[in-house]
Amino acid sequence: MIWSFLGFLAIFVAIGVSSVFFSRGTKKDYYLASSDIPPSLVGLSAVATNNSGYMFIGVIGYTYATGLASIWIMIGWILGDLIASTFVHSRLRRATSDSAEPSYAGVLSNWYGQNDIVLQRLIALISLVLLLAYAGAQLVAGSKALHVLFGWPSYTGAIIGAIMVTLYCFAGGIRASIWTDAAQSVVMIVAMTLMLIVAVSSLGGTSAAIEQMDQVDGFLNLFPQDLVIPGLTGGVLFALSWMFAGFSVIGQPHVMIRFMALSHDNKMLRARLWYYLWFTAFYCLATGVGMLSRVYLGDVASFDAELALPTMAMELLPPVLVGLVLAGVFAATMSTADSLVLNCSAAVTHDLLPHNIENTLILKLSTIGIVTVALLWALTSSESVFSLVIFAWSGLASAFAPLLVALCLGFRPSQRLSIVAMLIGLMVALSWRYFELHNAVYEGLPGIMSGLLVLTIGLIWKKKTVGTAHRLVADSDVG
Repeated sequence: MIWSFLGFLAIFVAIGVSSVFFSRGTKKDYYLASSDIPPSLVGLSAVATNNSGYMFIGVIGYTYATGLASIWIMIGWILGDLIASTFVHSRLRRATSDSAEPSYAGVLSNWYGQNDIVLQRLIALISLVLLLAYAGAQLVAGSKALHVLFGWPSYTGAIIGAIMVTLYCFAGGIRASIWTDAAQSVVMIVAMTLMLIVAVSSLGGTSAAIEQMDQVDGFLNLFPQDLVIPGLTGGVLFALSWMFAGFSVIGQPHVMIRFMALSHDNKMLRARLWYYLWFTAFYCLATGVGMLSRVYLGDVASFDAELALPTMAMELLPPVLVGLVLAGVFAATMSTADSLVLNCSAAVTHDLLPHNIENTLILKLSTIGIVTVALLWALTSSESVFSLVIFAWSGLASAFAPLLVALCLGFRPSQRLSIVAMLIGLMVALSWRYFELHNAVYEGLPGIMSGLLVLTIGLIWKKKTVGTAHRLVADSDVG
């Protein structure tokens, strides 16, 4: 099984490293793949980056612990994601082309060609901190999988992952990440389908599996049993919260950079079609495997729910396929970590430093520094993958999504208003989590709504103030 894992992992690494032959040696190519990625690769890569360790380790673990109620995460997430992408993705790709910026922060702060350096640096700084936490979570996810299957020390996977990320970065930058994402997306949907079929068969068929699930107290309830606000109200808030989690995707630089790298904005519909078909299919499979894992593995008090997928693979599949599943999971988490690290590197070398760096060797060396910090974060963090990802996800969304929505709707908030909205949205989300209110409502909901409210009030005030000034000028002219 170990040799199978290493063999398949080597194939994934080779796919990513082979992108070096297509590298153009420029900063835009390193961070944005020269914006020439076809729709299919954009869609598959965005799915893999969105899912990564969160889907394979976090969501399956949550489904193992919660049961059928976890479907609201899937429904809400995909619906919210779809709503956001309908009016954001194409406009963001167009703004990327118009601004000629290679970073998420650069595009948002130069949307109308205003070259807002202060705003750009603030976006970059927030991105740097939260994406580092996110990258650490990916390394932790990979380590957990290797630990349960091979009994390796918990730090081994993180170190191997850091080496892989370094190889990707020295090969083709974001292109290496996109290629690896696409390859593992295909492999993992096949492997998850196979695991679902084998698990149902081993439990005696679909009816027998459902009967066994029903024997677990509350496992087939429509809403989680531990809702802070009980009843239908709590259930609706739970579902609405996860819709905002899906809407939050537009605030994730590492996901949106895929759509920014699309070869042309008129191909966005095809990219989104690939994305949502694959996303829906994979989420359904992950939810099914998570529910079956509870029946198949049992409710073991000492069992870490986030190890459900690798444990199921080891129990159900032959060694060769176990190696394939684990290599796919590990490659997914590492290619996502690579994208997160690259966005952190862009934040430092392009957005934060006073002089933009164009030398690709320096860009790669700075990326290695970021990898080192992410590795240290992973080795010292005690948070679960699920908690780390949601923390970073909600913080990024609360800070950036309101501003991006306003820009896509054609509004031009001032630098001061943009900064205030970003900081208030972020602080509301972090405070919500600090006081543990996220157990009732996902912190991204109040965070995003706070940012939108600040922008709305500020834009209305600006319009009223400008209107008053125009009337005073008109009256003066008449006089």
